[in-house]
Amino acid sequence: MSDAIDEYFDEALAIVKAAGNLITEHVSGCKAFEYKSCDIDLVTEVDKKVEETLIGGLSKKFPEHKFIGEESTADGAKCVLTDDPTWVIDPVDGTLNFVHGFPHSCISLGLVINKESVAGIIYNPLIGQLFTAKKGQGAFYNGRQIHVSKVKELKKALIAFEAGTSRDEEKCRVVFENFKMVVNKGHGVRSLGSAALNMAMVAMGGADANFEFGIHAWDVAAGDIIVREAGGVCIDPSGGPFDILSRRVLCASSKELAQEIVKELAQYYPERD
Repeated sequence: MSDAIDEYFDEALAIVKAAGNLITEHVSGCKAFEYKSCDIDLVTEVDKKVEETLIGGLSKKFPEHKFIGEESTADGAKCVLTDDPTWVIDPVDGTLNFVHGFPHSCISLGLVINKESVAGIIYNPLIGQLFTAKKGQGAFYNGRQIHVSKVKELKKALIAFEAGTSRDEEKCRVVFENFKMVVNKGHGVRSLGSAALNMAMVAMGGADANFEFGIHAWDVAAGDIIVREAGGVCIDPSGGPFDILSRRVLCASSKELAQEIVKELAQYYPERD
């Protein structure tokens, strides 16, 4: 299986790097966009072109593989995860950043086999960040192996945290409650505007934990394996096992830190993918 994953990964990385050129053409922002669920949930033609490039290239190389893509799902495709090799794609994670020219947007591509993430690529071509991982082979940033931090206590933890794109009243209440908790009990808060890049920061030890409610499978498939291969943990924010379709994630540098955060979190359960 590892040889097959190596083959899949190598082909995918080449396609991701080529697709990154579509993003760097808009280094100063992309002013042409459409609204999706609300006025802060956006999509551009670049999102669509990147996803088409990834699915087209990978399906040509691996016609038996399946796909879950953010934009194809938005267009009505069902989010179905089987045991078959499945590429889970966010073509531009951080579209709001991308539209404004804030250079924290990335391609997030995870390979899921038997419902487990086994390879991941997070690529921000705007500032040259490439995070990668394959099962059992470690996690890497621009070719250099990375590891999570050694932080085990919330009071010493820098937390990557997002408000998300939903303006649902109950969701907003939970977001504000959790933000207050992190400010009062953590070491600090950072928000990159990209779920995948927040998880990548945990993997490289720049942040110590990240949690979010309302994300989707394509936001976290790559980050899950990258964090775990860097020595971290990825679980459900309630403390149970991570479920890629639950739209809930908590990743941290250690089990101890993850469980301390679980005890403090106000919970929110969005509709599943």
